[in-house]
Amino acid sequence: MRFELPERKKLTLEMVIPIRWGDMDAMGHVNNTIYFRYMETVRLEWLYQVGGVRDASGNGPVIVNAFCNFIRQLAYPGEVLARHYIAQPGRSSFETYITLERTDEAGVICASGGAKTVWVNYERQKSVALPDALRRLIE
Repeated sequence: MRFELPERKKLTLEMVIPIRWGDMDAMGHVNNTIYFRYMETVRLEWLYQVGGVRDASGNGPVIVNAFCNFIRQLAYPGEVLARHYIAQPGRSSFETYITLERTDEAGVICASGGAKTVWVNYERQKSVALPDALRRLIE
C-alpha cells in the first residue's frame, strides 16, 4: 500500500543530506530505517528553524505516526535532496510530508513520507493548542 502526499501542501525547507557508507545494509543499498532518519533530520531542522521545540510551559511536538513509501533504492556514494512540506493544521496537530531524491537525479523521487505531529504538554501527556506563531506558518 502506498500513501499519497496531498497536492495542497506548503514547501518549507530543502536540505541536502550526504549518504554515508554506514547507511547501507548487507544488500548494498540504504537501509530502510535510514530513510526515516533522513526524514527526521529535515523535519527537526525545520522545527528548530521555526522555534517549534519544547517551550517554557513544557509544551512541544510529538510524532504520533509516520510512514515512508520506498520507491527507488538509494546507495552510497551520493547526496539526498530532502524537501519538507507542511499541511492540514488542526487544533493541536499538523501534517509534515517529505520527498527524498538523489541530487544527481533531479526530480526522480526515491521515497516520500510523512508524519503527524501533535502539540502536547509533556507533563500532563495531553494535547494542547498549537502556538499561534506556528499555526500562522502552517496556514
